[in-house]
Amino acid sequence: MRRQTDSTVLLDTAGGNSRPAASTSTLSSHVPGASRLGRYELLYELGKGAMGVVYRARDPRINREVALKAIRLSDEFEREELDQARERFFREAEMAGRLSHPHIVTIYDAGEDHGIAYIAMELLRGHHLVEYTSATRLLPPAIVIEIVARLADALHYAHQNGVVHRDIKPANIMFDAPSGELKITDFGIARLTDSGRTRTGVVLGTPSFMSPEQLQGRPVTGSSDLFSLAVSLFQLLTGQLPFRGDNMPALMMKIAQEAHPRICTYDPVLPAGLDALFDRALAKEPRERYESGAALALALRDVNRPQNRV
Repeated sequence: MRRQTDSTVLLDTAGGNSRPAASTSTLSSHVPGASRLGRYELLYELGKGAMGVVYRARDPRINREVALKAIRLSDEFEREELDQARERFFREAEMAGRLSHPHIVTIYDAGEDHGIAYIAMELLRGHHLVEYTSATRLLPPAIVIEIVARLADALHYAHQNGVVHRDIKPANIMFDAPSGELKITDFGIARLTDSGRTRTGVVLGTPSFMSPEQLQGRPVTGSSDLFSLAVSLFQLLTGQLPFRGDNMPALMMKIAQEAHPRICTYDPVLPAGLDALFDRALAKEPRERYESGAALALALRDVNRPQNRV
């Protein structure tokens, strides 16, 4: 498998101001005929997710560009669920907005306009980490492990503040290789579907990255985020997911019952100790995993020491 060279990635430089996006696209019909949402001027669409559309927008009050995530709640929830969904949306946005960490996206504002709920957040540089999950675009192992250690530190901070992400995956992590800027996005969004399935069929979280307890509808804690982070680490190191199935029941059974593959079978030159780390991080029962994000980060950095690399 081909990996990017270490020289392409810096992890010790703070990010600066946002750079212009490479391309523009027409505004989505998610906001029909609109050029504004609340007080924000919509510039162009940045992308679509399972729930909502993200726009590049400008706050005219302070002339600041932001990323604006818009969700038409009536498209996602039945009429009788709307009030509860709206209340949960603002509660989760408020909790996520209290988080202040260098590796968690900053939330500035939340509101609703003509039935469309929105969150205004920091406009980020770089790409989602999913860009580096292809076998031909993998980052160097030492860089990947340090990235995930920093994410574990960020999750530890969030969990200490009572916030569980519930949908950790490479597509919800932004990384700018030249500057080393690294941010977890979408805190609070996943919890919108806490009651199960939305009108459009979106299931809470992303199945391939979900913990056994999350798939089974059991209480979800920070340990579930750490399980999802370990799945992300496996994919970033190998280009493969540790659990795969031809259909949802098969995938659920593998996650809940089957052992993950040994990572050394994908790449024998990966650092010694990674298999033992995955044995604990991907344990089926939460009590058998690392007790905190800080503990996982410590274990990752220990594995990443030069003497532990082949």
